[in-house]
Amino acid sequence: MKSNLSILALLLIISCSVSFGQGYTFKVLANKGENKVKSGAEWKPLKTGASLNETDELSISDNAYLGLVHSTGKTMELKAAGNHKVSELAAKVNTNGSSVASKYADFVLSKMSAEGKKNRLSATGAVHRGSNDAITVFMPSSAGVYNKEAIIRWDSLEGNATYVVTLNNMFGDELLKMETTDPHVKIDLADDKIAKENVVLLSVASKEDESVKSSTHALKKLPESDVSKVKTTLSELMSDVDEQTALNKYILAGFYEENNLLVDALTSYEQAISLAPEVESYKEAYVEFLLRNRLGE
Repeated sequence: MKSNLSILALLLIISCSVSFGQGYTFKVLANKGENKVKSGAEWKPLKTGASLNETDELSISDNAYLGLVHSTGKTMELKAAGNHKVSELAAKVNTNGSSVASKYADFVLSKMSAEGKKNRLSATGAVHRGSNDAITVFMPSSAGVYNKEAIIRWDSLEGNATYVVTLNNMFGDELLKMETTDPHVKIDLADDKIAKENVVLLSVASKEDESVKSSTHALKKLPESDVSKVKTTLSELMSDVDEQTALNKYILAGFYEENNLLVDALTSYEQAISLAPEVESYKEAYVEFLLRNRLGE
């Protein structure tokens, strides 16, 4: 009997340790506005990366935005001004899911380095000269791509430039050519002209002066064995982040980065910024992603 009671006590201790070890109800992944949190009696400015407990209360300013991830991995975007009890927000969360999203939320937060913040750039179209190329494309020289859509960005030229993006096969044959006045382009890898290619070579040049151009970058179709591995984990994550929100795209960027799918991560950052262009948190995270992966150097 004494032995059984000892085992029961041990199980209760372990259970409590697991419960308290979780340590938070929500984490703040993105933050816009003069938002505050009250833990106890005192209101304090709310910071990105903060952990929120069920007994806390939030004060959301006008035209604000919060990107929250619940401890179960579910995400929530909060825009309504006023006071919100964390317990009431938590009650709205559908806790059924895999909790995988919380892992990648922690991953993207851990990558928000102090060094990156010192070297903040403009995340959209900064004039940058980090290499010997006249135009620097923000992607590896060779990269595997999981998704069928890829958004490719490069440093902008001064003035009103028009860019020509050329896609060739491995033998140098031209497959597809596009023109844009933006320093980025969306590529549909399922396009009939390129869908059958395992490797597509991309280059960007100025339409006004073809000698002003980038180096060549390779977009590679993942082998089926790698696709299967990614799909297994991603399908689990998507049960938490299937809704098309900026916050979910941000978490997906973390997933792709950890799996070394940098073009897919780039695309997810672009999508996050497009969905919430007013939220600086996503732009800052994008810049730090470029810096730590040495893209554009």
